Amino acid sequence: MLPYHYDNLRYHLGNGLEASNIYPFYYAKAFYDGMKQAGEEEIVNLIRCGWIGSQRFGVVIWSGDIPSTFESLRRQVKAGLNMALAGIPWWTTDIGGFYGGDPNDPKFRELIVRWFQFGVFCPIFRLHGFRHPYPKEWQSCDAYELTGGPNEVWSFGEEVYGILKDLLFLRERLKPYIMEQMRRAHEEGIPVMRPLFFDFPDDEEAYEVEDEYMFGPDILVAPVLEEGARTRRVYLPKGASWGNPHTGEEHAGGGWVECPAPLEVIPVFVKNGAQVPIR
Repeated sequence: MLPYHYDNLRYHLGNGLEASNIYPFYYAKAFYDGMKQAGEEEIVNLIRCGWIGSQRFGVVIWSGDIPSTFESLRRQVKAGLNMALAGIPWWTTDIGGFYGGDPNDPKFRELIVRWFQFGVFCPIFRLHGFRHPYPKEWQSCDAYELTGGPNEVWSFGEEVYGILKDLLFLRERLKPYIMEQMRRAHEEGIPVMRPLFFDFPDDEEAYEVEDEYMFGPDILVAPVLEEGARTRRVYLPKGASWGNPHTGEEHAGGGWVECPAPLEVIPVFVKNGAQVPIR
């Protein structure tokens, strides 16, 4: 339905302005209840829509079919943090975006690296997208019968494959740490990724930073979100010391640093000497 005229939609519970947002809540509940009735116990459903309370139905929400652009990547960071604050801890994106992206295009190869780096430090880590070249039958077939261009980690050239492979191993090294954060999310409601002010409520500057976040209590993540960028300005919250695992440098909190960010590096900092296997 495009465009969406919410005042002209009708649901059983009311018109669209009143009931649209509760629809995905009951959508998730319908599948959850059906799977429970079928005897399933460990239920996880990948869903593109959600609302406050959806997490109780075992949903993993992804941000939908989004374009393959740096602008879209920038929006994902904010989307993930807003999801966390809404109480929904299991969230993900289509790494690289869904629509577009030519595996042979150097600009897209840069984007896939930066998005993959961000994806390593998301609650759910998944590569997905409909790549160029699109099939000629696009206008005459069911889209779900079509296969786009290649989208495996080895599909973007040798340099990119080397970087993505190292990031896969990084995610694997972080697995015990991530599983502990997942346990806390389950038992205490603490989101895995969250804005800086969640962990540093007394730092006024932390409330102004929208493109960095904490990934668990010990890792600060500052993804590179601009095409061509090879440095990144990072705010380090006060009340802690911060170590750069890539350079070995230590920084006091409460200020900004200019951090090197060559293509193979995502700026991350470890809090108070925590033993986290970034390298």
